[in-house]
Amino acid sequence: MSNIKNKIYSNSDECWRNQVNSQNRIVQPLLTDLYQITMAYAYWKSGKTKDKAVFDLFFRQNPFQGEFTIFAGLEECLKFLQNFHYSDSDIEYLKQTLPQCVEDEFFVYLRHLTVNDVTVYAIEEGSVVFPRVPLMRVEGPLIIVQLLETTLLTLVNYASLMSTNAARYRMAAGKNVKLLEFGLRRAQGPDGGLSASKYSYVGGFDGTSNVLAGKMYNIPVKGTHAHAYITSFTDFEELKNKMLVDRNTGQERDLLEISLNWRDKIFSLLGTLTDEASDGELAALVSFALAFPDGFMALVDTYDVKRSGMLNFCSVALALNDLGYKAVGIRIDSGDLAYLSKKARETFTKIATKYNIPWFANLTIVASNDINEDTILSLNEQGHKIDCFGIGTHLVTCQRQPALGCVYKLVEVNDLPRIKLSQDVGKMTMPGRKDAYRLYGADGHALIDIMRRSVEPPPEVGCKVLCRHPFVASKRTYVIPSKVETLYKIYWENGKINGPLPTLEEVRDRVKNSLQTLRQDHKRNLNPTPYKVSVSADLYNFIHDLWLENAPIGELS
Repeated sequence: MSNIKNKIYSNSDECWRNQVNSQNRIVQPLLTDLYQITMAYAYWKSGKTKDKAVFDLFFRQNPFQGEFTIFAGLEECLKFLQNFHYSDSDIEYLKQTLPQCVEDEFFVYLRHLTVNDVTVYAIEEGSVVFPRVPLMRVEGPLIIVQLLETTLLTLVNYASLMSTNAARYRMAAGKNVKLLEFGLRRAQGPDGGLSASKYSYVGGFDGTSNVLAGKMYNIPVKGTHAHAYITSFTDFEELKNKMLVDRNTGQERDLLEISLNWRDKIFSLLGTLTDEASDGELAALVSFALAFPDGFMALVDTYDVKRSGMLNFCSVALALNDLGYKAVGIRIDSGDLAYLSKKARETFTKIATKYNIPWFANLTIVASNDINEDTILSLNEQGHKIDCFGIGTHLVTCQRQPALGCVYKLVEVNDLPRIKLSQDVGKMTMPGRKDAYRLYGADGHALIDIMRRSVEPPPEVGCKVLCRHPFVASKRTYVIPSKVETLYKIYWENGKINGPLPTLEEVRDRVKNSLQTLRQDHKRNLNPTPYKVSVSADLYNFIHDLWLENAPIGELS
């Protein structure tokens, strides 16, 4: 057995090492936009190699018409920094790609470039976050931190969007219903599929169908069979083996024969006719039960759930029970899921009562029919009896909103603030080096996030804090916090990760605990209450003074 395992693992050991012990090999300095490198050359040509800069990575609007976002992808950003370097082949490619005017000394500069002088402050991965509050603050040599932009954005954008989407599904389904991610075949390529599996688990899903994600991230892997398995059988003659060991006697018995006997007994109880049930389907289910007698989970909608699938499944499940095994349940992949789940639960309960098999009433019902968040909410209103949702396309592609829109903006150079102005106030940046804090009310819920200039002292518990809207003068409020949470920690410093990183399970727990700090009205699906993000009075004045200083003055004639 160990030799077989070694052969299996050897096929993907390189991928395993690159993904777990270091990073995805695709994530490297050339995973960037060309203009990052052309800007780097222009900076270099301008003699800006010693300039120090501060960039903020943030988003402007919560996704999915909601009022919260989950921050994810930080660990992958740190792995990227840990392995950052331009290889000889990278340099050769850039020499061939960049214009001929680029000087050779620039390529020597790139080849020896490191991120040892970069410092990264960030909010804890798995935290609830809000628009305009920087998720990461990246400080260091201007050229280097500019070169990091695109890669950091691609690592944070989808991870945060996916985790947020999964968290919304979890809230819609409730804590007692299991959620499985079934989206690999519909994801945007293999890297998208792996990221979807990882970050859906972070957001609250219970497992995935993605076997490689299970190996790489230690996520529970679940699955049954497809319709193809059912349709591959047409009659009982195709069953080459029908025998299963009876755990009660140790003797082999004919599982098909016992299943047929049960089908004749229960068809009237289910309100069906035996000649309506597909023999090919029964043969397939018997075959699958013989393969997995302790894990018999069957797809029952290949032909007709009520007239065939349920009758055949229950017949095989009862036959397994006779031999000392317990079936797991059914999966429904089409039709009216609320109605069919209620009929299935009713059937299981009837059989459990009539034949005194209590566990039969609690067989698992899985639904997996192109489900989205609104589908789950509708099924809740209809009183469904589903125990587990298998969700694919709408989850992994984030169909409701395909991108989060994180941006990476320069806010300071050589200790001097920088501001981007726009006629659209929402696109203005908040200049300077800032820290962020979360203020809590007496009931334990988060009240407001506040940004302050880094030279300001932090807010104090029990002391009145003036919180101002960044751009609207009339919007301001006083808060007396019962708790003050400092949002930023140093995660990268002096060329290495600062301290141990949380495990995937710990990040997953962080999501759950962080969401619990929000009031329910911030999390509701319909018209959620916006969570307030503010700035200190000092930062407010700083922003507006710089705004006026840089805004051109018009002239009427």
